[in-house]
Amino acid sequence: MSETTFSRLELDDRGIAWLTLERPEVHNAFDDSLISELNAHLERLHHAAHHGEVRAVVLGSEGKSFSAGADLGWMKRMVEYDFEGNLADSRKLSALMHGLDTLPCPTLCRVQGAAFGGAVGLAACCDIVVASEKAKFCLSEVKIGLSPAVISPYVQRALGQRQMRRYALTAEVMDATTALALGLVHRLAPHDELDAAVEAMLDILLAGSPQAQRATKALLAEVAREPDSKATREHTCRVISELRVSREGQEGLASFFEKRRPAWTNDSDNNAAEPRS
Repeated sequence: MSETTFSRLELDDRGIAWLTLERPEVHNAFDDSLISELNAHLERLHHAAHHGEVRAVVLGSEGKSFSAGADLGWMKRMVEYDFEGNLADSRKLSALMHGLDTLPCPTLCRVQGAAFGGAVGLAACCDIVVASEKAKFCLSEVKIGLSPAVISPYVQRALGQRQMRRYALTAEVMDATTALALGLVHRLAPHDELDAAVEAMLDILLAGSPQAQRATKALLAEVAREPDSKATREHTCRVISELRVSREGQEGLASFFEKRRPAWTNDSDNNAAEPRS
């Protein structure tokens, strides 16, 4: 477990890492300090997930709101920065989005309330978003003369270019039902059943092969870059061939034919060590 000022990282005995924003008094708005903390957590999680010590990551927050986006005090300080200072600051936020997006293991975002500005980017970088029916999303930047620039690659991938143009240019608020219809959210739950919905999705993820999930996530990122190149087609052939002869692949096939649960679903196999720095 790792505890810092504005966020918390915990690992349970199933290998689920819980990364939680803890600034409820300012609606979990993020500033340079929180971004630095999250980047440090993600560095540890990359290492742990790569070595199979973390099965999945849940990104969530305390309080009423998921995150209000940029902290007002941070924004006031940025007004005084010159171009180079703003560029350095933006690169740290970009590293956060990229680090979350490229975690090797499955990621799940738990959204209990408002997700504005950069918080929409956090949700879009996660593989699965489970949201309360009270959740709201807004790309609010143009209303204060800015742009959702750093988060745009991830949010546009989730919404599609056509819908991204609308919501990035209008700064309209998306309710939970709209976010579900547009593909930003995968599953809605009644507000008081949100945690149960998150646990149900984790149970589904834990039924899969950890190795296969890591390989599939990396494969899908590669396919998205070059959907139908000769190199991509060859890569897909190699991935499935490597998995078929791997230890987990052999166990998965054997358990299927023997009509039993695969070894990775046993509680004894899901215990994971704390992420190591």
